[in-house]
Amino acid sequence: MTAKVIRVVIADDEPLIRAGIRMILTSAPDIEVVAEAANGREALELARAHAPDVMLLDIQMPVMDGLTALGELGRAAPEVRALILTTFGEKENVLRALGSGGAGFLLKDSAPGELIGAVRAAAAGDAYLSPGATRHVVDQLATGQGAARGERARRRVAELSERERGVLALLGEGLSNAEAGRRLHMSEATVKTYVSRILSKLDCENRVQAALLARDAGL
Repeated sequence: MTAKVIRVVIADDEPLIRAGIRMILTSAPDIEVVAEAANGREALELARAHAPDVMLLDIQMPVMDGLTALGELGRAAPEVRALILTTFGEKENVLRALGSGGAGFLLKDSAPGELIGAVRAAAAGDAYLSPGATRHVVDQLATGQGAARGERARRRVAELSERERGVLALLGEGLSNAEAGRRLHMSEATVKTYVSRILSKLDCENRVQAALLARDAGL
């Protein structure tokens, strides 16, 4: 059976960046770039016209920035999964993107394989957060936490098995599934299964919340 082709729209105001992203994505047999936008307003129009599976949105664009477009996209084309793609890893951008319904946050210096993997994850309905962005947010938000919060975190983490706590500790370091798998001598698919189980047990919505919990618990 032929695999479903993932249809993508790229929104970035720099033509060279768009060309590079297109080249990377079209090297994957299951991804097709159907349109490109130079600003957030164009991105919304193309989302309505092409109904892509995934949209890559840069943050800093003229006319309408990517985060504003993300908020509008939820009303204009809620079926489109949006990945924020940027050079800026400030925690406010990450948290706003996730809070506005973004399917993930990817830094522009990510490896080509990570970009392709993020698009596939978004198309499959999974949330994706760049390990680099995870590390940045966790380091910013985990500072100055009180003893009470740490104790609550330790109680929650105590419900996990020893192996699950080991995986959670690596999430706290901002490692990707592949990196965690190499550290633990496990396959990437096995790590992904553990991560899903951990998020469910801890009632965390995404990897950032789980990573913060790991830091609070002192893992």
